[in-house]
Amino acid sequence: MRIGLVLPSTPSYSETFFNNKIKGLIKNGFEVIVFAQTIDPSFKLCRTVKSPKVRINKFLFLLNVICVFFKLLLHPKKLIKYYKLLKNAGFSLTEIFKRIYLNSHILTKNVDWLHFGFTTQAVGSEYVAKALGAKMAVSFRGFDINVFPLKHKNCYKEVWSNIDKVHSISEYLVNKAYKLGLKKNTSISVITPAVDEEVLNKFNPKQSLEPLDSLTICTLARLNWIKDLTTAIKAIKILKVTYPKVNYHIIGDGNIKERERYQFLVKQLGLKENVVFHKKLDHNKALELVSKSNIYLQTSLNEGFCNAVLEAQALGKLCIVSNVGGLKENIINGETGWLVESQRPKLFAKKIIEVIQLTETEKTVISEKAMKRVQEEFMLRTQNLKFNQFYNS
Repeated sequence: MRIGLVLPSTPSYSETFFNNKIKGLIKNGFEVIVFAQTIDPSFKLCRTVKSPKVRINKFLFLLNVICVFFKLLLHPKKLIKYYKLLKNAGFSLTEIFKRIYLNSHILTKNVDWLHFGFTTQAVGSEYVAKALGAKMAVSFRGFDINVFPLKHKNCYKEVWSNIDKVHSISEYLVNKAYKLGLKKNTSISVITPAVDEEVLNKFNPKQSLEPLDSLTICTLARLNWIKDLTTAIKAIKILKVTYPKVNYHIIGDGNIKERERYQFLVKQLGLKENVVFHKKLDHNKALELVSKSNIYLQTSLNEGFCNAVLEAQALGKLCIVSNVGGLKENIINGETGWLVESQRPKLFAKKIIEVIQLTETEKTVISEKAMKRVQEEFMLRTQNLKFNQFYNS
């Protein structure tokens, strides 16, 4: 069976979800093709096909269009079928030709499933799978359901009408998608992110970087408004009263404006000696830093699920996170970690102090429950089995 996976770019080394999924599918006998706008030459997991460019230079763009349409002429049945599908859907001739051009790299290939790794990627390509005679699937991630529809009303109307199956990383995103118009009879599989046992075995669970009088806290997140690092930084300011040597490590990068905003806040609150910005690290280096922390903190405004929190639990970290979105499925409050009301720095600081002041036995119970739950429910082998079932059912 051949799976066409549509992504904005080939997965980088840190995008473990897609890399693990591709490896798992190939291991289970599937053939995978990645369709992407940007292809990194170092990506070697499977075959890749690059989407056509929209060039600024008019001459080069026209030349590119001619080449693309000549290639499409070698696949007349798919081209005619796609044209008729778009025409029957009421699209103008200009829009039809635009969509044919932008989806030409997919239309010239044969797949059994066309799976859009982000639901946003399916917008503008809703009828391609039918033209190929393939089944269509989309994946729900946080940005797809929490953010994109805020600016684009009814953006998934055509997607909902054409999908055969949905993959979601949490039940929360499914329930929110219903409010966005997803049909209740749609076939849905919730397959959460998973952790790679081989990777985690490189690290010592529950190892801490420093003694508790030098409290070390860690967050793995891109510098984006939805991660709400403002709340985390303000919580560190409060903690500094009790723990003057508190160290807060932020692993992740973002656009320069977001980075400068957080750096200014750190300076303004007098935390330059306490907060360290690591930018984007190699996955193994990021996990090493997480493994050496006392507390893992996630103050996000919303999350589809959050793989970083899952990995932190697998490493036996004491996790304190916002009680929002998929995090409420990721953490069992009071058993494998703690949920705190979002945007409340004082509450986060209070909870961190409470957790630090637990007895070693109490901390060990939470830590071991977290590790056990991950090992039983969120391992990579389980994820691979579920994706195998996803495409075969």
